[in-house]
Amino acid sequence: MIPINDLVIPAARKGDIPVLQELIKQGADLNTKDEKGFTPLIIACYNHQYEAAKLLLDAGADVDAADLGGNTALMGAAFKGYSDIAELLISYGANLNLQHGNGGTALMFATMFGRNDLVKLLLVAGADKHIRDVRGLTVVDLAVQQNNTEGIHILM
Repeated sequence: MIPINDLVIPAARKGDIPVLQELIKQGADLNTKDEKGFTPLIIACYNHQYEAAKLLLDAGADVDAADLGGNTALMGAAFKGYSDIAELLISYGANLNLQHGNGGTALMFATMFGRNDLVKLLLVAGADKHIRDVRGLTVVDLAVQQNNTEGIHILM
């Protein structure tokens, strides 16, 4: 028989709400991690499973849990360009300024990948544009490096 905690991440990936509800009811660990350190919330957000992410957050999943590289659900949403997921995570108190292993933040991900709607959203929510990554680069430096002209204007 498969341990209950091993079922949470696949259900989150698929957005299988009835299964998630049952697992929550049975007391599954919502902050369990797979071999890469991904939690059910990180997986749900990365796969754009909004309802699953909301259900997990409502049930107490850690909004700021990070994988083995230090990446959070908010960073994944910024990388993928999922504004609705980012708004959800922010509404649940996600730390906007956490840094992953190389010092990158959600704002840096959004900027580097031209997710300028997310750049605006994160700035309005209070993200710090002065944080530096391990190379000493700020989000503006990264916008210039990526030739993200619109991002540069937003950040200035």
